[in-house]
Amino acid sequence: MNAFIEELKWRGLFADMMPGTDEQLNKEMTTAYIGFDPTADSLHIGSLIPIKVLAHYQQHGHKPIALVGGATGMIGDPSGKSNERNALDEDTLNHYVACLKGQLSKFLKFDGSEPNSAELVNNYDWMKEISFLDFIRDTGKHITVNYMMAKESVKKRITGEGGAEGMSFTEFSYQLLQGYDFLHLYKEKNIKLQMGGSDQWGNITTGTELIRRKVQGEAFALTMPLITKADGSKFGKSEAGENYWLDAKRTSPYKFYQFWVNATDADAERFIKYYTFLSKEEIDALIEDHKTAPHERKLQKKLAEEVTVWVHSQEEFEKAVKASEILFGRSTAEDLVSLDEATFLEVFEGVPQKEISKIEVVGCNIVDLISDKSDFLKSKGEAKRELTGNSISINKEKVNETFEVAEKDLIDGKFLLLQKGKKNYFIVKAV
Repeated sequence: MNAFIEELKWRGLFADMMPGTDEQLNKEMTTAYIGFDPTADSLHIGSLIPIKVLAHYQQHGHKPIALVGGATGMIGDPSGKSNERNALDEDTLNHYVACLKGQLSKFLKFDGSEPNSAELVNNYDWMKEISFLDFIRDTGKHITVNYMMAKESVKKRITGEGGAEGMSFTEFSYQLLQGYDFLHLYKEKNIKLQMGGSDQWGNITTGTELIRRKVQGEAFALTMPLITKADGSKFGKSEAGENYWLDAKRTSPYKFYQFWVNATDADAERFIKYYTFLSKEEIDALIEDHKTAPHERKLQKKLAEEVTVWVHSQEEFEKAVKASEILFGRSTAEDLVSLDEATFLEVFEGVPQKEISKIEVVGCNIVDLISDKSDFLKSKGEAKRELTGNSISINKEKVNETFEVAEKDLIDGKFLLLQKGKKNYFIVKAV
């Protein structure tokens, strides 16, 4: 068996492939592509599997192509959806395409000197030159409506299965456009393999069929399973239904790290194979080590480390760890003060806060600050009692009645974390 396919299989990342795919990959360096639709200005963690498969593909000596669907993104892939996607205007779409290109370039090696250097392509570059009449004459005649109707994703939408609302001609044409992408890339870049999620099988094989019928060529398909949690629930969204994005401006590295470190044991065993580049031996050893002391969550911590470093950086991973330790009292005041605003507010999400003029905060006596100015405590009397009882902390460090706030105490230059006891928090925002 080809080494790349073997790796996908032991990692649980293999769903299906066309006959002959194995032989093709063993025969020669083969160029393959995966498409990414620009539906936002960032990819989210649902895109990590196809990105990682392309990275594995390159590591095994083959050439990966990442296609950003500037043209097909205008339509929307009906696979796995019950409703039609809202159309995007061209300026927004172009912005999304540019953002995705920048993200994808972080994960693959684009050094032009290597024969298997990765490439980025945008299908709008070739689609924009084709007229509708030319397309239906030169391409549409090679694929029958019966063939297109037989695709599972199309049948579900047309029959209304699962609450689907039918399908417009626009979305019906998607598989033909994706098939044309494969044909174009086959002719122009000798791409012989398209990969994607298992829900893409119908679209991919439309491309191989178009290549066979129009240019009498042979091309191949390989799919990966769609990822769910061990309990069968949807993977990659928060409980509120929000995506976890790869862009730090949309999802902070701290929140991203928390997603992985909070995985269940069952999920962590699967995810560490899916989402890291650790070897089988390393992963097997980690799983066995974890079983001896599951409360230490070694598996989750290693998973979170590997993925956070891969997507963000070693530096952002270390910041995320420090931020996580703040809640468990294993951090210093310096760690807290070094947090940026977004991370600080995420760590202490839901904690009440009050805005106070900065000139009233810096140099302020602690008794006045935690009582009259902030209303954290009801009175100066209560403030003095709690301070005497050693119950008050500023930025996680105990203080007494003599403490005064200095500029250096402000987190990201604007926040103070007040604390009474272990769990009673309050935030002062100096404005």
